[in-house]
Amino acid sequence: MRNVYRVVAMLIALAVGLQVASIALAGFTVAKDANDGAAIGADYSNFGQSYHSIAGMVIALLALILLVVSFLTDVPRGRVLAGGLVGLVVLQIVLATVSFGLPALGLLHGLNGLAIGAMAGTAIGRAATPRQPATSG
Repeated sequence: MRNVYRVVAMLIALAVGLQVASIALAGFTVAKDANDGAAIGADYSNFGQSYHSIAGMVIALLALILLVVSFLTDVPRGRVLAGGLVGLVVLQIVLATVSFGLPALGLLHGLNGLAIGAMAGTAIGRAATPRQPATSG
């Protein structure tokens, strides 16, 4: 189960990297489309935006899976890390929702996304650490 925990944490980290790339793609696509004369309005969307939204929900699902797996493994502080990831993902969804009305909060959405990636990296490292043999004293 330790390997399952590690792989799920790796998938979260990879998905966060793809999230960063997709939102950059979305921004540059909006700029190009606007320069090409496209009307950018409420009904406008592009691949980067669509991918970013869908992949965000995949990250949420992976975080919940990691939390379940954390109770079945002996990763040091694995439950705390998985619970923290779930909390950061919930915050991420709230920040995304609120940022449409108050775009400046989008900065926190971006920073929180990086925190999710960092915490997933920590979980990967914890799962890769060899088990410590029990010592008798």
